[in-house]
Amino acid sequence: MNHQIYWHTTVKMPDDSILTPVPEKVDVAIIGGGYTGLSAALTLAKRGVKVVVLEAETIGWGASSRNGGMTLTGLKVSMQTVINNYGRELAKELFQCSIYSVDTVEQIIKEENINCGFSRTGHLLAANKPKHYEALKHEVDFMAKEFNHTVHLVSPKDLQSELGSKVFHGALVDDVSAGLNPAQFVAGLAGAAERAGAILCARARVNKIERSQNRFVIKTERGTVTAESVFVATSGYTGNVTKKLQKKIIPIGSFIIATEKLSDELAHELSPKNRMIFDYKHYLNYFRLWDNRMIFGGRAAFFPENEKTISQSGEILRKEMCQVYPQLKDIKVDFVWGGTLDFAFDMMTHVGELDGIHYALGYAGHGVAMGTHLGRTVAEAMLKGNIKEHPFAKFNFPNAPLGLYDGRPWFLPFAWIWHKFLDWVE
Repeated sequence: MNHQIYWHTTVKMPDDSILTPVPEKVDVAIIGGGYTGLSAALTLAKRGVKVVVLEAETIGWGASSRNGGMTLTGLKVSMQTVINNYGRELAKELFQCSIYSVDTVEQIIKEENINCGFSRTGHLLAANKPKHYEALKHEVDFMAKEFNHTVHLVSPKDLQSELGSKVFHGALVDDVSAGLNPAQFVAGLAGAAERAGAILCARARVNKIERSQNRFVIKTERGTVTAESVFVATSGYTGNVTKKLQKKIIPIGSFIIATEKLSDELAHELSPKNRMIFDYKHYLNYFRLWDNRMIFGGRAAFFPENEKTISQSGEILRKEMCQVYPQLKDIKVDFVWGGTLDFAFDMMTHVGELDGIHYALGYAGHGVAMGTHLGRTVAEAMLKGNIKEHPFAKFNFPNAPLGLYDGRPWFLPFAWIWHKFLDWVE
């Protein structure tokens, strides 16, 4: 398998051959050049704000160009759990944000003429066991009653119309979700932000943030910039420069393989409606088609990406893929790669302000839509000075239990074992 991000072969990513100088003074400095940071930069620049994006690597380098391209409704946590934890009214606000997030992506793509294959093909949640399907039956009525949101069941006997696999026991479909090419989208978003007047600085890793009177002094590898406001949008790559935030985020690896191009007939057999598909397990797999390639991902290794975890994950994912789709046992896998997701300890997304610094973190695999949407809405809240009114700022952003975490995820092997155990028990 080629250790290369397949998506990067489909578009010219922003490069660092000519580095934009770090400005001396801006209104807003954004740390992180992915969906959230670029969406915020686009929003602010269009309102006449002088804004710089400071990216440690190249623009769009992280999870924003490495993910599965699934633009999903909902949150990582089930909406019943959200109601139980935060009450009905806030749960409705949060779920509505997830609907708006897909709309935001679609709106930006249309307004900025970004060619990334956006299509509302919907998502499909596949039941691994009969008891999962029974739970999905309740989900249809629950979502209609509580959120006025329509989802529908696909019975086990009808599943072949949606999914060319015999290992599942029915599914749930949400037609609002969409798919896209994530690298094409983030590259297009970067271009739109630059056209609007945002300054994008690659290879400008932030080493220190200091407060000086009413301004922030941000020291990077390529110079120092002062700003009235700072927005941290670093997701799974949040580092010790923002230590208090780093201690609230767990970086978890997610890995993907891409097959060689399949025949039209085989591709249609595997996914007749080209849904964004994921299964019901705690230790889940997710998969979809792009350009007749099967894109198959999962938490094959919890640790963030490196040569070893990528190699191991490639083999694991190939076996998982062939269990789901025996039709692919003789198909070559062309690409394998990994990225790092950001999970909060409550598995919820969070926005807010800490020590005067704004942030949006904890997407837990829902960052394509939610990261883009929160980049825009947190930027708007910064302009209005009302970040506390944002739905994702209305509940606590927890630290690790007992404070036994300094930003280095020593407990990931135990988390892996625990999630495997939960799947076994079920």
